[in-house]
Amino acid sequence: MNPMLIAYILLALAIVSEVTGSTFLVKSEGFTQLVPSILVVVFYVISFYLLSQVIKTIPLGVAYAIWGGVGIVLTALIGFLIFRQSLDLAALIGIALIIGGVIVMNIFSKTVGH
Repeated sequence: MNPMLIAYILLALAIVSEVTGSTFLVKSEGFTQLVPSILVVVFYVISFYLLSQVIKTIPLGVAYAIWGGVGIVLTALIGFLIFRQSLDLAALIGIALIIGGVIVMNIFSKTVGH
């Protein structure tokens, strides 16, 4: 299998792990609830381990920008859909800009070989 494809699959898994950890962060209630607190740590460790594997193939800046950007968008959506947190127009514009930035980086940047 193509190493770049594997790196992007691992990056997607790292993002999902980070977002899952962030979701349990809310449920941990300031680390006062044992099981959600343990799950925060487990999912963050998985996420950072996977990210460490990704940067063997994808440059750190690009991988971290994608990881952070997509993680922000997904976390905001989970906050909206699951925790009923509101997103105002400025938040929606910011999310659109983040998505646009990730797309521009992946399509037009010569930093990452596709």
